[in-house]
Amino acid sequence: MLPLFDEPPLSPLGEKLHALAAEKIYLGTSSWKYEGWLGEIYSEARYLTRGRFSRKKFEGACLEEYAETFPVVCGDFSFYQFPSGDYWRRLFASAPAPLRFAFKVPEEITAKIFPAHARYGARAGKANENFLNAGLLESAFLDALAPHRARMAALIFEFGTFSKKSFAGVDDFLSSLDAFLAGLREGWRYSVEIRNPDYLGPDYFGVLRSRGVAHVFNAWTRMPELDAQIHLDGAFTAGFSVTRALLRHGRSYEHAVEKFSPYKEIQDPNPPAREAIKDLIRRARAERQEAYIFVNNRLEGNAPATIRAIAEGV
Repeated sequence: MLPLFDEPPLSPLGEKLHALAAEKIYLGTSSWKYEGWLGEIYSEARYLTRGRFSRKKFEGACLEEYAETFPVVCGDFSFYQFPSGDYWRRLFASAPAPLRFAFKVPEEITAKIFPAHARYGARAGKANENFLNAGLLESAFLDALAPHRARMAALIFEFGTFSKKSFAGVDDFLSSLDAFLAGLREGWRYSVEIRNPDYLGPDYFGVLRSRGVAHVFNAWTRMPELDAQIHLDGAFTAGFSVTRALLRHGRSYEHAVEKFSPYKEIQDPNPPAREAIKDLIRRARAERQEAYIFVNNRLEGNAPATIRAIAEGV
């Protein structure tokens, strides 16, 4: 039988990233369907239909070409839905087996109160009865994903900023979180991303460490810089690490989208974030631990170019 995927020669960036992956250090991007990367990561000729670029063909097939450069990818889409088993089969079949995946767990599990936004309909602004529902996580998410577990890098529980209406303080949150983590199915790499800077402390890190769950080092508008996070006592809470370089401190998501779209080039270099990621790579090498590092277009304007700059410096 002929192989489903040929193995084309890697680009210089691909060679560097796959060499790092051989050391269990995986650098990739947050999502992958960006037409702004045509000519950089993607070849437009592969997505022509009747001589014209086909967005449908591109979005359905570009993950295969993505894997020619990157060894890992983070899927944000799962934050908004419980994908079906058929969806997972199609997704994993669309890329070569070495590509590893991280996914955000649906907000149906991580939202304490649904945002007051029109897309939530009647639930906007109301309490979520499925918050930290481990049973629902298993039946609606993990069961469908389980056949592909060998290709999984990590699952990410992203918690938005909690108001005092949600939790009076960190102790209340940690009580709920610890009970939830204690009931999770074994065999998965779990990680937690929080957006409350005041929660970062020994108690929070202690809960994660006791459950073998990683803290997600996250560059985000109201969180401490990456360098500050990685130097907090006890911040490395598991035998692996997860990092998401999302936004420059102080910049909103909406502003980043407006400023950087369609993400064709770096527009605002962020040397401190780059250096922090290099430090994370050096630490992973020294400790011989797995590290999963994801860069978003909205950090500097073009995630592949940011990753190239980082990879050339380590």
